[in-house]
Amino acid sequence: MWLGLLGIVIFSVTLPMTRLAVGTPEAPQMSGVFVALGRAVVAAALSAVFLLATRAPLPRREDWGPLIITAGGVVFGFPLLTSMAMRYVEAMHASVIVGVLPLATAAVGALLHRQRPSTGFWLCAALGSALVVVFAMLRPGSAGGPAIHFADLLLLAAMLCAAIGYAYGARLSQQMRAEQVICWALVISLPLSLPLAFLSWPVAPLKASAWWGFAYVSVFSMWLGFFAWYRGLALGGTVRVSQVQLVQPFLSMLFAVPLLGESLDGVTVGFALAVIATVFIGKKTPVNTPALRRAA
Repeated sequence: MWLGLLGIVIFSVTLPMTRLAVGTPEAPQMSGVFVALGRAVVAAALSAVFLLATRAPLPRREDWGPLIITAGGVVFGFPLLTSMAMRYVEAMHASVIVGVLPLATAAVGALLHRQRPSTGFWLCAALGSALVVVFAMLRPGSAGGPAIHFADLLLLAAMLCAAIGYAYGARLSQQMRAEQVICWALVISLPLSLPLAFLSWPVAPLKASAWWGFAYVSVFSMWLGFFAWYRGLALGGTVRVSQVQLVQPFLSMLFAVPLLGESLDGVTVGFALAVIATVFIGKKTPVNTPALRRAA
């Protein structure tokens, strides 16, 4: 649980730092594509050095498929979608949208391990998702009325990618060292991430804060955070340890205040509390395992 919490603390700074890197519509900095793929290249270079220094063995043949799925979720999907979205939404807003990630991670983990969550679990998942949609619609659209911004759809898709990448990475961490899982996922992504990062290299002058944000998401969000996170999921179980994600939205909000100058408001905090409550209740509902029932 402590390892999982350490990973979540590292990940909770990702949204504010990504916002620093990509900027705002009024003052754009790096493109979302470069932030996502450039950080994957930096982390892959660190991973290659780490794998060589520790003489890590090559993944087994049956591990390549889950590694590719893990890379699709946490190397490409989540970073690319969030980086594109964060230029158009504040970090506090995005924190509430991503607040249902613990429930999504638990759901994917349960399905992956052929467990059967109860009806109460799925009801909480539906309620939490509905709260997120309502919160997203509170933002005025172009016509002045409530509407879901395209950035909100990107964040929801990013949440699904992260849940899949977390679940498959956690399963791999039971067969190989947790730090090797993210390292191999990054290294096998290089043939695609390297040329795309090169093509999207920023040409305009950038603020120093944008480079600091990029450096953080490259070294911590994309690499070191997974060392603790995957190890925690492997030791304590995906469904159980993913509960520590409950604190991530609030940590992201707190970090957004000094880093971005954003301010907390009652509506945001209220919806965040409501979403986390549904996640907490949903995680307490029983999850049935067919093998255990047969043994009984």
